[in-house]
Parts: sequence; structure tokens; C-alpha cells
Amino acid sequence: MISKNTQAGRMTRNEFAHLGAGKVGYIRKMRSEEVSSVFPEAPDLNPGLDLWALFGADGTPILLTDNRSSTFFKAAEDDLTTVALH
Repeated sequence: MISKNTQAGRMTRNEFAHLGAGKVGYIRKMRSEEVSSVFPEAPDLNPGLDLWALFGADGTPILLTDNRSSTFFKAAEDDLTTVALH
């Protein structure tokens, strides 16, 4: 939502940062070597694994799984519209 104080067609950094919050999530395929930088609480994983992650629109990690379908189920459970990143 664009505030009344914002010029028509322009958003503040704060408004942009919160765009889609609580409404949109994105799904991203990632390698097990990347996991610790995004999910620091995750256990050590064998290298070379392909995993799937669900993130909030602002980049907040929500779910890490080895099953892509699980990301869609979790998004639906949280009422998030999903988009995929490549």
C-alpha cells in the first residue's frame, strides 16, 4: 500500500521492504552448502543435496525441505501466494 505522503507511483524504502509481507512467499531451490547462511539453526547437511526453501516476501526463512511439494503446502497453510525464484 502506498502512503498518502508518497508521490504518485513511488514508494518509500520502508514501503517497498514490506511489500507483500504476510501475503506473498517465494520458493527457491538451494544446495545444502548454502543452508547454514540462511538457516543457521539447521543441522550440518551432506554436501551436494538439492533442497527447497520457502521464504516470506521480505526474505524471512520459513521452511527448508527436500520435498518441493512441502513448500507449497506450508505456503497454503500460512495463506501465502507463492512465486518461484530461479
